[in-house]
Amino acid sequence: MYLLELYKLIEDGEGKNIEFKRKFSTPEKIAKELIAFANSDGGYMIFGVDDDRSVVGINSEKEELELINTAARHYCLPAVNYTYEIICIKNKDVVVVKIEKSKSKPHKLINSNDESENRVYIRFNDKSVIASKETVNLLKHSNENAHSVKFSFGNAEKILLKYLSENEKITVKKFKKLANISERRAGRTLVNLVRIGVLRHHRIDDNEFFVIP
Repeated sequence: MYLLELYKLIEDGEGKNIEFKRKFSTPEKIAKELIAFANSDGGYMIFGVDDDRSVVGINSEKEELELINTAARHYCLPAVNYTYEIICIKNKDVVVVKIEKSKSKPHKLINSNDESENRVYIRFNDKSVIASKETVNLLKHSNENAHSVKFSFGNAEKILLKYLSENEKITVKKFKKLANISERRAGRTLVNLVRIGVLRHHRIDDNEFFVIP
């Protein structure tokens, strides 16, 4: 990466594809961010830059690179691939970690105490947030080797499309109640409709919903 590119990234500030870290924290916290980028559209983690864009630099290059590697290899399932550069800016070294959009989604944060609590994270605006069950299913089916969807329209689907012809959006819970079906089936149906292009999935803050494109 050229120095001018790094200046531009810092100037643009944190966002969906950029995360600043003033200092290295725990492997779990680093893994959470790596996972969110890999499950989304990829991006950069820049260590040695504060939230206000000020460059503070890093202390120990070796220790910090080992921490990133530990996070990526031992706290992410599957492991997250990344590349890194050490760049001197304003007479201080920063670590620029680049994470590509993964082809093995979803990545999970490993909880060594309870595997059932392994969590999937995605990027939303400038935050890494926990993905819903529906988002996890969409991530799983977004990979190149995902199986094609087999789908048939029944009464629940007809109720759904009639509702959306008269309303702007619908949530999983609303569809569940409307069609008198389980929440699991409601979520699976909405995900399949997204996969075949009938619906689109949106998120605003903590609210997830589905619309007709």
